[in-house]
Parts: sequence; C-alpha cells; structure tokens
Amino acid sequence: MKLFLDSAITEEIAHALEVWDMDGLTTNPRHVMVSGKAFRTVIAEIAELVKDTDKPVSVEVNPHLTDCKAIVEQGRELAAISENFVIKVGACEGGFHAIRELTKEGIRTNATLIMTVAQAWHAARAGATFISPFLGWKDQYGDNPDTLIIEVRSMLDNFGYPSEIIAAAVRNHRQIGDVAVAGAHCITAGAAVYQESFKNPYTTFGEGVFQGAWDKTPES
Repeated sequence: MKLFLDSAITEEIAHALEVWDMDGLTTNPRHVMVSGKAFRTVIAEIAELVKDTDKPVSVEVNPHLTDCKAIVEQGRELAAISENFVIKVGACEGGFHAIRELTKEGIRTNATLIMTVAQAWHAARAGATFISPFLGWKDQYGDNPDTLIIEVRSMLDNFGYPSEIIAAAVRNHRQIGDVAVAGAHCITAGAAVYQESFKNPYTTFGEGVFQGAWDKTPES
C-alpha cells in the first residue's frame, strides 16, 4: 500500500519526503488555507519538492466548479505546471464528465469526496486514475465506513477497472491497518496520524524494561 501525505505545508512535506519516504502527496483547499500561503505559491513550492521524481501530487480544482468545461480548462492549466500533478475533481455529474475528458487527454485524475460504491463506479468508469473514499467524514457523522474500501475494491476487481483506491480522511493508526487489510492501493493521512502510527504504549513500556535491564548489565 502506497503512503501519501495529506498536507500543503511545505516544511511538513519536505520532512515526510526525506524521513518517511512518502510515495506521493494529496492536497485540498483546506490544507492550502492552513498553509497561510496563496494557492499558486503553495503548489509551485510543492512541485519543486517532488521535481525529478515519480511521486504523484493531487491538486484540486476550484471546488465551486461543477461544469465540465470549466473543470477541464482548469485541470489542463494545473497539469501543465508539473508532470507530478494529478487533477483532483469532486464527485458530481459534471466532475465525472470532466474526468472522462481529462483522461482522454492523458491527464491523470483523482475523484475526491467519494462516499458510496456507486460514486466510485462512476469515477472508475470515467477513467479516474485514483478514487478517494472519505472514511473519517462518514465516521464523524454516524455512517459506518468500515466496509466502504472492501466494497469499492471488490467493484474494481469485478470489472477490471485500473483505478487505484486512495483511502482518505484517515484519522488514526487503527484505520491505517484497517484499510491496508481491506485492500486499499494507497492511503493518505496527515503528519500527526503517521507520527502516532509509529508509537504504541506497549512498545514504550517494553523499551523501558529493556533500557532498565541494559543499564544494570555490565558492558564487559
């Protein structure tokens, strides 16, 4: 399973690329806002960080756009900025149409805000490179997300669609394990989630036991 960082903070991204060897990146308008920088500035900085690599970077079109032609026009413009950029398009009728048109032009796409298998099917059928089911948001509002990845993966496998699943809006280390077992091709999460996943209180306890034993044992 490929690990993507969900962020638009360039310092955070640089650390994750160097230390965690992330396989790719995803951004969204909220992450760009949190960065405190202008949209064009942020994506230019990110493009520089991944230059001369094959790491995909999902960059979202203006989320106000729902018309196919407008989405395609901005998608072309963003794709021209960097070979790494994958155009992120919201799940809607116009969005799926735009994914189909961008795919015809050889532009990679990421269908985002996928909440159902039916939406994932529309995205796959349109030729989306990536499909991003949102787990945390469903969970937050009382809709059990546990089977979504399994069902989407089954749908893709049943019909031979080449789209890859990016498990998105992942909120904790348990979900990292769950989506890996469920068959997600990729996962995207924030830096704090990955930092948490490196740790476990039992590991910390064990380290304390071994450190105490080490300190009490002569070296020679």
